[in-house]
Amino acid sequence: MTDIALTIPALHAAYAAGTPVARVIAQVYDRIADVGDPAIFITLIAQDEVLAAAMALGAFDPSMPLWGVPFAVKDNIDVAGCLTTAACPAFAYMADEDAFVVARLKAAGALCIGKTNLDQFATGLVGVRSPYGVPRNALDAAIVPGGSSAGSAVAVAQGIVTLSLGTDTAGSGRVPAALNNIVGLKPSLGALSATGVVPACRSIETVSIFALTVQDAWRAYQVTCAYDPGDAYARPYEAPALSPAPPVLKVGIPSPQSIRFFGDAVQSASFDAAVSLLGAAGAVMVEVDFAPLYAVAAMLYDGAWVAERYTVIEDLLKSDPEAILPVTRKIICKAEGLSAADAFRGMYRLKELARIAEPPLAELDLLCVPTIPTFYTLQDLKDDPVTPNSNFGTYTNFVNLLNMCALAVPTPARSDGRPGSVTLLAKAGQDHLLAAVALRLETAGERTLGATHWPATTHWPATTHLPATTDLPATTHWPATTHPLSSLPPKDTITIAVCGAHMSGLPLNGTLVARGAVFAGTARTNADYRFYALPGGPPHRPGLIRVKPGHGAEIALELWAMPLAAFGSFMQTIPSPLGIGTVQLSDGRTVFGFLCETRAVDGARDITDFADWRKFIDHKG
Repeated sequence: MTDIALTIPALHAAYAAGTPVARVIAQVYDRIADVGDPAIFITLIAQDEVLAAAMALGAFDPSMPLWGVPFAVKDNIDVAGCLTTAACPAFAYMADEDAFVVARLKAAGALCIGKTNLDQFATGLVGVRSPYGVPRNALDAAIVPGGSSAGSAVAVAQGIVTLSLGTDTAGSGRVPAALNNIVGLKPSLGALSATGVVPACRSIETVSIFALTVQDAWRAYQVTCAYDPGDAYARPYEAPALSPAPPVLKVGIPSPQSIRFFGDAVQSASFDAAVSLLGAAGAVMVEVDFAPLYAVAAMLYDGAWVAERYTVIEDLLKSDPEAILPVTRKIICKAEGLSAADAFRGMYRLKELARIAEPPLAELDLLCVPTIPTFYTLQDLKDDPVTPNSNFGTYTNFVNLLNMCALAVPTPARSDGRPGSVTLLAKAGQDHLLAAVALRLETAGERTLGATHWPATTHWPATTHLPATTDLPATTHWPATTHPLSSLPPKDTITIAVCGAHMSGLPLNGTLVARGAVFAGTARTNADYRFYALPGGPPHRPGLIRVKPGHGAEIALELWAMPLAAFGSFMQTIPSPLGIGTVQLSDGRTVFGFLCETRAVDGARDITDFADWRKFIDHKG
């Protein structure tokens, strides 16, 4: 029996075609048996319990954005009816309620499979500091799995689950992603609730998301991103629709003098190749001195923030110190030598370093860094338990201290076959920009998802949006397809401007994609157009009409390059009162695009003030 790729679109397509959820659940547990790694899960929920939860959902309901999607949870996050151990048996307690983020996933139809292994008390980037064993790296058992969210990353990479939750203070949601060829989304601090999460450094940590694809990670983010008044550190962020990244971005990269690979020339070449992909897509690369950022990174474990970890296990340290692993105890007990004055000195120093780093970063849209500077094996960790862990944090430790969001995305494999990965970084609240850029990076080259045989090509149905269901975010629009950054519109094409249902991820985008059209960027009309929501539908359509100068506005467009040979058949799909005419762009160019007959706007709603079809439909809900 052929297995089903555990991406959300593949699963939902299978369910829509009649595949029973029991088959998918059986595949999950068969895969667990085939992988044969007992160290991935600390608690594995019984298959019949998961099946019962699936049956309680009723028939397949595409309005539930994660219906029938299997997921796993790092074992420092509560799942009702399961022990929460934080990888320390003496600390374990039975969770009576789901953590806020777990409850959100379940409400969207996702099925929890179990609790995953981690570096004890989420202290470490290597994934080997657990009394429950060491999860095997999904690609190469000789390499460390990465931590602290080791089990969560491996479970996704092995094709056991579609999604998993981790946590991230120093890079625990990014380093394991790089080591296992998957996506690691580290949200802006406060975007995901910490209610029901055992803290590590409460003031600078976040729940994170692992997935096989950027789209799947973003969908999970949209489900879980909701303000929780019960979390004192929660912040009201939005998870907007994913739209194409701006055509020109200023991207900061470490300067040659400050970049660090610790002698790994293959990793250096892999990063250069990823940077070239961004440059080929039109990004402007700006070299940045990372010395201030490295100074910030050093403060995470050598400064006052280690005392935050101490507060979590202080009672256990006093009553049963031997219950904590020696390496974990050594790191956290540094706090015993710190004073309140040290804490304030650390905060002052962080502000000083942040002020030094801010001016060059303020001129950029985002940063692109290697997710990890090099690889380490299990033997390397036996020989030296500390240095490899510290080096893994080179490009991750400063991120949360500076309140940045991050997304680790796979890139083509290195020349030696090990996985490639870069991390995109931006200021808080720019998570959607990172995802938009990562959407295209992940499709470059030939690659499979995680350690599976499923190809890393993403084909999204033309209508894949989150409906208004329970209290979940509504009207989430997904790109219908993604293209490698290096792809250019083919010769003998016609550029078509679209402003409504033909845009990426909206109901009629498939009529473009099916004819070989390639996304060619975003644009706006000049200010001589008015915009209307036409009656009728679905699919609902806008009308764009040219008016006298000074009586309109600049309207958002997408540009698509379509082969001339396919243009005739495309024209046959366009109903009256719409047609193709010439559209004047704000930069002076003229392209073909959708226009509407003037008579058709009688009774239509004037939405010119929105100036963007996506904004209008998001407002309309």
